[in-house]
Amino acid sequence: MGAARLLINATILTMDPTLPVAESLAIRDGRIVAVGSTEEVLWLREGEYELVDLKGKVVGRTTLPTALEGRGDSALLWQAVRMHLANQRQGTADTKTRGEVSGGGKKPWRQKHTGRARAGSIRSPIWRKGGIVFGPHPREYRYQLPQKVRRRALVASLKEKLSQQEVLALENLEDFPARAKAMAQLLAALKIRDRALFVVERPSAALLRASRNISTVTVKPASDITCYDVLSHRKLVLTVGGLKKLEGLMGSGVEP
Repeated sequence: MGAARLLINATILTMDPTLPVAESLAIRDGRIVAVGSTEEVLWLREGEYELVDLKGKVVGRTTLPTALEGRGDSALLWQAVRMHLANQRQGTADTKTRGEVSGGGKKPWRQKHTGRARAGSIRSPIWRKGGIVFGPHPREYRYQLPQKVRRRALVASLKEKLSQQEVLALENLEDFPARAKAMAQLLAALKIRDRALFVVERPSAALLRASRNISTVTVKPASDITCYDVLSHRKLVLTVGGLKKLEGLMGSGVEP
């Protein structure tokens, strides 16, 4: 694998459609870079990611866990997303049967010799304003998959994001100011215009306050994210601490 495979699968993306697309690719210092655009788009070797600071500048490299190599299991993703959506249902929908609809206790007419069809109640399901036969009733939709299955589904969702090149590695955000303007400036520096999920080791109160007024940003600790969180956001931003926490979770008896 390595540079040859990345060179085949690489697609040059620009946040601004007015910018020219790269005309060619070249290998510099063991990395594949786009040449001909207003700025170089870096494609790293497999398993490596650039580490950027709060201004979007590259400050180093980080290595992703080996559990994130390869393709994810789409069947596990389907099971985990189905479980998540089912657990969101309240299960309070209810309809009345013929026994619950008010009225209808008296037989509307005698059984025979009227020329009309037999009827025992005006609340029969075949009558207007009658009861509902197979309507919904309150029930519990919640269920749980085994923990190993849920974690493997999370790994599969992370693999999917990596294959789509929608993952950014960011320095830790411990001293981030509690201002929405600072979060907006960070999004602009990282060139994020879509929904973004920030995965941190432990979110500070200031970071949560800075992001709560921006509807496209979600901040979660690495121990709480699910595959649905990853798939429902376009961009995934992993801090150094969050990445280490995820690596620990993926090493807890989870097969890659």
